[in-house]
Amino acid sequence: MKTSFLYSIFFFCMSAGMSAQTVDTLIVARDTLKVIVQDTLKTAPVAVSHWEKKNIVGFDLNEIAFVNWSAGGISSVSGLLKGSFIRRYVSDNVKWGNELIVRYGVNKQDGIEFRKTDDAFQFVSTFGYRKDTLSNWYHSAKFNFNTQFTSGYSYPNIDESVSGPFAPAYTFLGVGAEYANKEKKINVYISPLTLKNTLVLNQRLADQGAFGVKKAIYDGDGNLVKEGERSKTELGILVTTAYKTEILKNINLENRLSLYSDYINKFGNIDVDWQLQLDLVVNKYVRANIGSHLIYDDDIKATEDVDGVQVLVGPKIQLKQMLGIGIEYSF
Repeated sequence: MKTSFLYSIFFFCMSAGMSAQTVDTLIVARDTLKVIVQDTLKTAPVAVSHWEKKNIVGFDLNEIAFVNWSAGGISSVSGLLKGSFIRRYVSDNVKWGNELIVRYGVNKQDGIEFRKTDDAFQFVSTFGYRKDTLSNWYHSAKFNFNTQFTSGYSYPNIDESVSGPFAPAYTFLGVGAEYANKEKKINVYISPLTLKNTLVLNQRLADQGAFGVKKAIYDGDGNLVKEGERSKTELGILVTTAYKTEILKNINLENRLSLYSDYINKFGNIDVDWQLQLDLVVNKYVRANIGSHLIYDDDIKATEDVDGVQVLVGPKIQLKQMLGIGIEYSF
């Protein structure tokens, strides 16, 4: 409509001082030009972006309340805020995927202060190149970063934290091969050369040798001779897998597994990080989820309460189970 209006103004201005024959000629030229412009606009190629993006934010809520309940019990409410943000570049032979995952959850019970139930900040970036479009194998480089937002405690002891932001933080940087099948939603990454760096930027925790860093050295009188190291670097092999499928209608299963072994320090001891989640889709916005997270790291020593004192013991399997229903929004 705007184009027709401009044509009319142009024609009016040009025809004001011209003869009828000249005006007829201009009318034909105008109509011809209009057809050419319209055809050009219809056939002009549409710019296609190689970038894909997906944002998911959600909130889960669990609540239980007791009023004159003869069998006893404690009223409680739990909330979990979570988000997943994906940016992916895909062309014929190049693939670059970036994913940011954040979670933070708290629980409140009668007579007890707020307690943290979940806390995660995870970023993964993978770049891959393949020789031709027929292959699902890529030459790849991967970077992982994991930490948390706030301090963590071994409840009910809240006097001293057992973890915190960048205490620990883990980075993985390596090169290898990646099998990516988009149709089957399977991804396998194998890296024979991966640097793992563990950061413990809380000096008190570093002095304790938390999360595998070298602990502080004290003399016979208990005086500090050398502070604990706040980082630890390892070189090893990393294998990660990811698989997602709809096992039944509106029931989706997602499985993520990461295995790492250091070449220098006890090669064969495998660090395991396994996440399994079941999503039950109620409708576009409401979902229920059941999940588990298992971690085993030979460098992470468990703590036990002995006569009111937290004592370090050997490494143990860490297991977290989750069940929730909440709202989820994608954009």
